[in-house]
Amino acid sequence: MHQLLAHARLRGVEVSTLLGSPYSNMNTPYCNTVAPSDQPAYPGDLEIERRITAIVRWNALAMVVRANKESSELGGHLASYASAADLFEVGFNHFFHGDSGSSFGRQADLVLFQPHSAPGVYARAFLEGRLTEEHLSNFRREVGGKGLSSYPHPWLMPEFWQFPTGSMGIGAITAIYQARFMRYMESRGLMRASHRRVWAFLGDGEMDEPESIGGLTLAAREKLDNLTFVINCNLQRLDGPVRGNGSIVQELERLFVGAGWNVVKLLWGSEWDDLFARDQENLILRRLNETVDGELQSYGAHDGKFNRERFFNKYPALAQLASTLSDQQLDSLSRGGHDPVKIHAAFDAAVRHSGRPTVILAQTKKGYGLGPSAEGRMAAHQQKKLNDDALQSFRDRFSLPLSDDDVAHAAFYRPPPESPEMCYLRECRKKLGGYVPMRATKAQPVEVPKCGAFAGFAFEPVNREMSSTVAFVRMLAGLLKNDAIGRRIVPIIADEARTFGMQSLFRQAGIYSHCGQLYEPEDRDDFLFYKESRDGQILEEGISEAGALSSWIAAGTSYSHHGISMLPIYIFYSMFGFQRVGDLIWAAADSRTRGFLVGATAGRSTLSGEGLQHQDGTSHLSASMVPNCRAYDPCFAYELAIIVEHGLQAMLDKQEDVFYYITTMNENYVHCAMPQGAEEGIIRGMYLLRPAEASQRALRCQVQLLGSGAILREALAAADLLERDWGIGSNVWSVTSFTELRRAGMETERRNRLRLNEESRLSWVEQCLGPTRGPVIAATDYVRALPDLIRTWVPRRYITLGTDGFGRSDTRAALRSFFEVDSLSIAFAAIAALVDEGALSRTIASEFMVRYSYAPAGCASWMDRRDIRVHSGGFDAPDNSAGALAAEK
Repeated sequence: MHQLLAHARLRGVEVSTLLGSPYSNMNTPYCNTVAPSDQPAYPGDLEIERRITAIVRWNALAMVVRANKESSELGGHLASYASAADLFEVGFNHFFHGDSGSSFGRQADLVLFQPHSAPGVYARAFLEGRLTEEHLSNFRREVGGKGLSSYPHPWLMPEFWQFPTGSMGIGAITAIYQARFMRYMESRGLMRASHRRVWAFLGDGEMDEPESIGGLTLAAREKLDNLTFVINCNLQRLDGPVRGNGSIVQELERLFVGAGWNVVKLLWGSEWDDLFARDQENLILRRLNETVDGELQSYGAHDGKFNRERFFNKYPALAQLASTLSDQQLDSLSRGGHDPVKIHAAFDAAVRHSGRPTVILAQTKKGYGLGPSAEGRMAAHQQKKLNDDALQSFRDRFSLPLSDDDVAHAAFYRPPPESPEMCYLRECRKKLGGYVPMRATKAQPVEVPKCGAFAGFAFEPVNREMSSTVAFVRMLAGLLKNDAIGRRIVPIIADEARTFGMQSLFRQAGIYSHCGQLYEPEDRDDFLFYKESRDGQILEEGISEAGALSSWIAAGTSYSHHGISMLPIYIFYSMFGFQRVGDLIWAAADSRTRGFLVGATAGRSTLSGEGLQHQDGTSHLSASMVPNCRAYDPCFAYELAIIVEHGLQAMLDKQEDVFYYITTMNENYVHCAMPQGAEEGIIRGMYLLRPAEASQRALRCQVQLLGSGAILREALAAADLLERDWGIGSNVWSVTSFTELRRAGMETERRNRLRLNEESRLSWVEQCLGPTRGPVIAATDYVRALPDLIRTWVPRRYITLGTDGFGRSDTRAALRSFFEVDSLSIAFAAIAALVDEGALSRTIASEFMVRYSYAPAGCASWMDRRDIRVHSGGFDAPDNSAGALAAEK
C-alpha cells in the first residue's frame, strides 16, 4: 500500500483527496492507539490506587478552597489538576523514577508538570510526608517561609521543583533540550546511558505558544526516544474551547507526525471497548470524525440522556448500538485520561518505543469530579471556590472517609502511616528509586584556574589591536584547553561562530552531532574545517536563539539534574538575547541556572553598519531587572579576564546560583594595561582608570568622567581634550557594571535605614566619588536609563549621556556624534555642567562649539525628525528654500 501511494504521488495524483480529507493521510482514527488486545497487564492494585488518587484530589481541592476562604486575593486553580490527576498518579506509581542514590551522577527522571496542576503535586507530597499540613494551609502565602508557591518555581522551592513551567510554552522547549543535553553528556562520556527520561505534561491550549512547537523537529531529528510529551487534551483553555470548530487532537497528531514524532492517542476509557468491538461498521468513528471539539465539550458537561439524543441518535444504526446501555451507563463512559488502565498502556507504549520521541494525546474532561457547576464548563478554569453541597458531592463521588464537619471545614486528610494506602504509596516510590519531584541544590565543587592560566595575554604589555569579542574567544579557547575545567565547558552558538571569530574552535572542540559527520565538509582541506562528531563539545543550534537559550539552561542546571557541574557559555548578538528570549532568561533565573551569557557585537554604535534591528541599546537595562544576573560591560581585556575568573569561582567553586551577562564589542582597539589594585573595583562595578594629570598651570577645575564598554575610550579622549585645551582636570572612571553598583547602593541604603543607631556606611559609588570634586558625567553605548541607575548615590551634579532612540546604519564616529556620546559631546557636557555651576564663564561653551565646529545633528527626542519617509512617488524632496536652510542651520 505504501508503494501504491508513492506511485500515485509520483504520477501527480492527490492522494489525500482520494482518501476523503486533506489531512486524513496524517491522521489515525479517533480512538486509542493501543488496542485492548495489546494492553499489558496492569501492574498495580487498581482499588488502592483509586483510593490514593481520591485522597490526593481532595487535599488539592481543600488547599485551594481553604486559601480562598481566607482571602479571595490568593486565587488558585482546581480544574486543571482535576483533569490531569489520573495521568499524574499512574506516572507516580509506575513510571517516574527517583534518584536511586547512584554514585555515578543522579538517576531521577526529569518531570515538567503542568503549572496549574501544582496543588495536586503538593497534595501527593503531603501524603508522602514531604510537606506538612502547615505547608498546605499556606498555599500561595510564601512570605514568612512556610508557604507553597503558586506554580512550580525552583527559586522559591529549591529542594522541591525541578523546573519552572508557569510561563506557557517554556516547559515544552525546555524538555526537548534537556533530553538532548542528556544525550550530549552521554556521548561525551560525562554521564553513562540509563533509563532516565524527560516527561513534559502540557496543556492542549499551551500548544498554541510558538515555543511549544519550536523544537519538535530537533527532537525527532536527534532521535530523542528518552523524551515523552503528555498533552492534556481537556479541549478547553481559559476563555473557551481550544478548537471549538475543529479537533485539537487530530490537529496535534498531524503536527507531531509531520515533525517525526511517535504519536499515541489516549482518548477513551475501558467502558468504550465493548461498544467499539460491537461496531462492525465503524459508526462511532464516523460520528466522532464529524464532531467538533465544541460539541465534545458540551457532551462532557451534560448527562447520558443529552449525549444519547445529540450524539448517538443521529444515525439509526448508531442509536441501535447504544440502545443496550442505560442513560446512566452512557454517562459513565469515561475519557481515556481518567482510566488508569488505558493511561498505563499509553505510558508503557511510550517507554518501549525507540528511535523517536513520543507524544501522548490524552483526552480528559476539565474540572473532572468537581460537579455540575465546573465539570466541562466554559468557566471551569476560573473555579476557585465550591459550596458545601458541591464539596459533599465530591466526597461522595470519590468515596472519601470524611465527615460532614470535615467537608464543611475542607479538612486535609492523611490515612494512618500503616494503612494499606500509605504502605502501597511508599512501596511504589521505593521501587522507582525515591520521591519525585525532588531537586538537588549542590554538586561537587570544582577548582577553577586563575585568569592568568587562560587569559595571560590580557595582562601583557603588547601594543596590538583587537576587539573585546576576540579577546573573549581567546579566553574561551584557553578554558577549553585547561585540564581542570576544559571538559566542563559547553560552548553554545546560534549560527554565528564565524561572526565572532570562533571558527578556530570547530577543530579544537568539535561540533556535537548525535550521528557524527555523515558527509565530507566542503572546507575539508582547510586547517579549521567544519568538524562534527558524536563527542563534539560545541552546541551549534542554528538560527534559534530560543533553542540556544534552552540548551544553555540544560547545561547550566546540570549540577542539579545530573550531579555534574557544567559551565555553558552562550555567545550571541546582544540585541537577540534579552530582547528576543527574555521569557526564557527569566525561566533560567528561576531555574537557578549557572553560566555565562555573552552579548557580542554589543552596544548601539559598535555594530555600525547593521542598523536598527541589530544594534543593542537596552540589554543591560533588561539584565538589571533579573535578580541573580550579574551584568558587566567591560572595555579592556584585563577587565574581561577578571570578570570571567570571578564568575568561574562563584558558579563552579562557591556554587552560587547566579549567572553572568557580559557584553563584548567588535571594534578593534589597543587594550591598555591594568592599573594596580583595580581588581576589586572591576568586580564591584567601578574603579579609577586614570586620574587627572597634574598640569604645569593651575587646573581651572575638575570633573569626573564615567564610561563603560565601547564609550570608555571616548571618555578617555574627552579627558585628554579637556586637560590639553581647557586646563580642566578629569578623573576617568571605568564603570564595568551599573547594575552591581545599584544593587550595592540599595543594600547599603537599606542597612543604614534599619540601623539608625549605628554609624552610616557609604555605598561603593559614594566611596569612589565622595573624595573627588566637580560634576559627574556618565556616558554609555546604551540608553540613559542605564547610568541613571546609580543617580541616588552620586554625591554631586550628575549628567548622563546615552543612545536613546532607534539604532541606524553609519560609521561608528557618525553614530556616536549622532547620539552625542562621542568625545566632543562628553567634553561639552562637562563644560556645560561647569558653566551651570558657575565654575566657568558662559563664553567658554560658545568658544568650544566654534573651536571644534561642534553642532550636534542628532535626535531632538526619541522620535527624531530625520527619518526618511517614502511615498508612492519616491523620496520626499527636501525643502531647499532659504528660510528652511537657515532654520536647519
